[in-house]
Amino acid sequence: MAARGVGMLARLPLCAQRSQVLRPTHRLLSCPGTVAADAKREEQSSRSVETGSEDRTPKKKFSEVQKERREQAQRTVLIHCPNKISEKKFLKYLSQHGPISHHFFYESFGLYAVVEFCQKESVTSLQNVTRTPSMETEAAIPFKSRFFNLKLKNPSSQTSEKSSIPCSNHSPPSSKKLSELLCYAESVDDQLNTLLKEFQLTEEDIKLRYLTCSLIEDLAAAYFQDCTVRPFGSSVNSFGKLGCDLDMFLDLDEIGKLNTSKTSGNFLMEFQVKNVPSERIATQKILSVIGECLDHFGPGCVGVQKILNARCPLVRFSHQASGFQCDLTTNNRIALKSSELLYMYGALDSRVRALVFSIRCWARAHSLTSSIPGSWITNFSLTMMVIFFLQRRSPPILPTLDYLKTLADAEDKCIIEGHNCTFIRDLNRIKPSGNTETLESLLKEFFEYFGNFAFNKNSINIRQGREQNKPECSPLHIQNPFETSLNISKNVNQSQLQKFVDLARESAWILSQEDKDRPSPSSNQPWGLAMLLQPSVVSSVSLAKKKRRKPASERIKNLLESIKSHSPENDTDTNGKRTVSTQA
Repeated sequence: MAARGVGMLARLPLCAQRSQVLRPTHRLLSCPGTVAADAKREEQSSRSVETGSEDRTPKKKFSEVQKERREQAQRTVLIHCPNKISEKKFLKYLSQHGPISHHFFYESFGLYAVVEFCQKESVTSLQNVTRTPSMETEAAIPFKSRFFNLKLKNPSSQTSEKSSIPCSNHSPPSSKKLSELLCYAESVDDQLNTLLKEFQLTEEDIKLRYLTCSLIEDLAAAYFQDCTVRPFGSSVNSFGKLGCDLDMFLDLDEIGKLNTSKTSGNFLMEFQVKNVPSERIATQKILSVIGECLDHFGPGCVGVQKILNARCPLVRFSHQASGFQCDLTTNNRIALKSSELLYMYGALDSRVRALVFSIRCWARAHSLTSSIPGSWITNFSLTMMVIFFLQRRSPPILPTLDYLKTLADAEDKCIIEGHNCTFIRDLNRIKPSGNTETLESLLKEFFEYFGNFAFNKNSINIRQGREQNKPECSPLHIQNPFETSLNISKNVNQSQLQKFVDLARESAWILSQEDKDRPSPSSNQPWGLAMLLQPSVVSSVSLAKKKRRKPASERIKNLLESIKSHSPENDTDTNGKRTVSTQA
């Protein structure tokens, strides 16, 4: 399996480096444009999160960001380098093929360089002077990709140079390191923003994800010309943390689309194609072929698994060079639309992402979530709960999905498989919230709200932003925002939900007690968010509360009332046969 932690390096002038959080930075070279603008926007975004103010810079649509990132990836190459290499000579050699706009190095099973040229023609020029390696005992499968292996003609001349390329570790901080950072924060708000900065995807990590998709697209295009491989889920929705999996969507919709401007006369030409009984069978056949291609011909693709009988067929593999665990699907456009919706919610208010990251980290610290499928609450469910909670504030911090639908115009209309996925896509047309609550207040209120939520009878619905009667008897019901008949938390059992409720109540109690006796940040004692991320502390609170439990007769009475509320006559059977357990 590919390594999940990736060490990265890049260069930037000293004046532009941040002093608060160690980040891999980058050098802007001879090609001006989007890279410098992105760096500036990232710095502005960081400041707005720190201060709580909103960035007034015009915000790009999700589709615009995806298009720009994809174009960057198409003129980018991935190079496996010797461990000791002169960066100056390396860049001078590559510059023969054209100006370089951006580059950085990282470690994952060796030293790698990601190099973005200013023009796509530079990539072709580099490919034209690259040879297929000769093997003495094995045979090489010739495949002309943008993944290269660099060798030194004269290693001694390179290794003798004093300057070497330092590589910094770029994986999420350890629990100990995170606790130290949070203890030295000035406030709970500062703690939440610090956690966000430490766990969010960096600019380099995002570029590497789009490049990995672009490399897989090159393989798929050998069979399906004009296809597109798009990242979705946590890699693009702004809620992904360092080390998260890379979800890919093989988009075949652009293949063979009719160009009306070039058709005339009395004839209509169509491609000869193979026919299969259903779209699902077509998806399975396509993914089967792509899986075989990745397994036999894909450089760096290992551990390929074809999981074709799942509700959503996929190919799972590890991309060793990037260190990503990848899932490739097709015919999954609703998941891409969900990614866009989350991206919009994350961009509307700087508090959203900080709160989501902290709640997820809290849930993982207490084993409420897991990377293993099961009866646990998923990250996607937690994100929906945070969004719903922020819709319920007064005034609301986030708008409902139905409200976003009313703002949509004709070009925003989107119907997928009969489901209405329409909402406004222009962030600049959505009025910012007038709510000024602090992150500390919102964190405590989140735990208070869901610690006392009537899960036994109410469901969570971000489309309308209000509590509704549960349409089924699942312990936790969170309506899928687009496939509204589905419950995205159907996998969660009663014991896991009760564990969440108990922990939420205890966490709210801890935060309320700290208002009375908060230690000094310099004391290095866990407090605020740092205290909540320590299972031993919350468990001790739980134990103390259990000693003060209600009499047995009262507990039995409450149990009988709970059973009565779950009786068949109070539930509505929807005959739902599809279960969604989506990780964001």
